[in-house]
Order: sequence, then structure tokens, then C-alpha cells
Amino acid sequence: MKQAALLKRGLTTVVLCLAVMAQLYCQATRRDKFIKVFLPGGREIKAELAVTPAERERGLMFREKLEADQGMLFVFEEEDLYSFWMKNTLIPLDIIWLNSHQQIVHIEKNVPPCRQDPCPGYMPRQPALYVLELQAGQAEANALQLYQRISFVLPAWVKKK
Repeated sequence: MKQAALLKRGLTTVVLCLAVMAQLYCQATRRDKFIKVFLPGGREIKAELAVTPAERERGLMFREKLEADQGMLFVFEEEDLYSFWMKNTLIPLDIIWLNSHQQIVHIEKNVPPCRQDPCPGYMPRQPALYVLELQAGQAEANALQLYQRISFVLPAWVKKK
């Protein structure tokens, strides 16, 4: 009887340890929430990933600043006409839509924060799979143009089609 209780306790401990290790492994693989994005001229941007619906919905809301070498890359499940707005966004942004080949399909420059409802929406003319938000003025400073390629490699944990 004692032996069975000890065996059960030992087995429970092993299972708990394995569960904790699995959780730590999953957290470690999801920690790479920032990736390097390379603009056509070779300039490197450190982009925060917005992959889940909640992350995409929040975006850069309530941020008080964004450096010239920072951005946010929104990753969607499929190409579509994704509309963006500036509700609760405190800083002006350049919004760049990219297709599945990471080519620029639309640019909205110097989009101002929304000061009152209803906030205007900004939408590309062509379907996009990714949207890159940068500090206002960076599209012009880096001479970004339609159909140029912006390069990046998504981490393995990001669901790919």
C-alpha cells in the first residue's frame, strides 16, 4: 500500500515537472515578439509583432513615442483588404500594407491620431497579408514606393499559410 502511494506521488511529480517544462518551453519560443525588418535601402527596423486578434486590435494604441528604427508588424492569416484606424493612437504613423511576397501594395503617410469619433479608416487598394506601422515620416525618409520589397523572416511560432 505504501509503495503504491509513493509510486503515485512520484508519478504525479514527474507529470507536473513535465507540464512546467512544456509551459516554459512554449513561453521561451514565444518571447521573440520582435523581429528585424529590412527596408529596401537596407535600413533595419526592430518591429514588434502583432499576430493574435487582440494584439492586432491594440496595435500601437496609447504609446507615447515610437523611435525612427522601431515599428509594429501586423501579421494576418490571409490576404485581404484590412482597414486601420488611429483610435487611441497618440502619435502620427506611416502605415504600409504588404502582400504575401512582402511587396508594398499601399502606403498611407503621416496618418494623424484620431481626436474624436468617428475615426476615419485607412484601407489599401490591393489585398495585403502584412501591415507595417512606422514613425510618421519614415516612408518618405526611406523613399518607400509601391512594389518595393520589405524583407523579414517570421519566427517559427507564427502560424503560416
